[in-house]
Amino acid sequence: MTAPTARAADRTLLLVGATDQHLQRAKALGVRVVLLQHPDKITSYQTGLADVLLMVDYTDWDTVRPLAEASREVWGFDTVASLTEAGLDVAARLNAHFGFPGTGPEASRRMRNKFLMRQHLTERGKLSIHWDRVTDRASLDAFAALAGYPFIIKPTDATASFGLIRVSAPGELDATWERIEELRGRRSDRGSTLYTVSEFLMETYLDGPEFSVEAFSFAGRHVVIAVTEKLVDDTHFAELGHALPARLAPDAHARITAAVEDFLDTMGVTDGPSHTELRLGSRGPVVIESHNRVGGGHINELVEAAYGIDLLGYGVAWPLGLVEALPAPPPARAGACTRFVLRDPGTVTAVSGVAEVAARPDVLAVEVSVAPGDPVRPLRDNWDRLGFAAVTAADTDAAIALCERLTEQIRIDVTPAGAPADALDLEVAA
Repeated sequence: MTAPTARAADRTLLLVGATDQHLQRAKALGVRVVLLQHPDKITSYQTGLADVLLMVDYTDWDTVRPLAEASREVWGFDTVASLTEAGLDVAARLNAHFGFPGTGPEASRRMRNKFLMRQHLTERGKLSIHWDRVTDRASLDAFAALAGYPFIIKPTDATASFGLIRVSAPGELDATWERIEELRGRRSDRGSTLYTVSEFLMETYLDGPEFSVEAFSFAGRHVVIAVTEKLVDDTHFAELGHALPARLAPDAHARITAAVEDFLDTMGVTDGPSHTELRLGSRGPVVIESHNRVGGGHINELVEAAYGIDLLGYGVAWPLGLVEALPAPPPARAGACTRFVLRDPGTVTAVSGVAEVAARPDVLAVEVSVAPGDPVRPLRDNWDRLGFAAVTAADTDAAIALCERLTEQIRIDVTPAGAPADALDLEVAA
């Protein structure tokens, strides 16, 4: 990334939805930013930094389109971008509406909706697993007879493992249907989207280790920046951490990279960051899901530490024409790891050790999201985690070892669920 230029000062970006980080990256380029932000998501930082702030439910196309048209007449923005899940589709629609280049709205929609993704891949002969939509209780029995056990059920639109269910035996089908009915119609308010959970997908369970691929597409040419190793526990869907570069043999790395490049081509992704999750098992590399945005779990910080590439920065600079396309995948210069802090259910009584960990020069970021008195929920998905530490080290092995050691130094004392209020606090290892 380069410093702001006179050319940047003449550019205006319509940014749809944003975290503080996204807005900061755009303003660091020296461009004007018209921020289209949901009223529930606005922060004081954004209010102070955006050149223009338009508060609106940006998932409502009928409201957004005329507002964007009027905004272009007044502020003359040069392109539209979004780096947040809920803003991707409307940003793609606006770019198409105004004739700006970028990944098209149909491709963006397919990337966000797991049913449409599976349907598109199947129609093009690119999918080798069983899958179907959940329609009623009987559809669970029919799919089990076709695919066997175990199989996976997931919402078509959710993120961060929200609502995932593993069905391992016929005796679990009734409880599974009850869970689906419980989740249906709820907003995924523990996640990153502003959408209501409505549809569920069933698919074959895939074996093998799980990875994610962080890539950036430049006018249809895909550059894989990193393959990330996922640290998981098969007893639940919450990710325990991420580490990169993934510890892979060269041939396995090549197979994963080729599979993701083919997937992005097939899906119609042409521009911007992508985060593709897959398993490498008995069926070879099989894509589980993908997003045309930067991955969560502080992966951007890991990629920047290990490869020197700020994917968020590229995500706003590339559509504005303010950065050159990467000619090839960059070499790794270090290892990096994120490890999440977990505890058994109960009530938090004390938190300590965060400042000491944060003070280390090899720590990229550290955070604990609970305080004394907060409940600790049973671990179901990524939103039940209590904090994280992200570090860099000489290589992946060293980064994982350091991260595990430092998360153990973050102390979160918890009174177990159901224990008397004055019971002895319990500290559970991270």
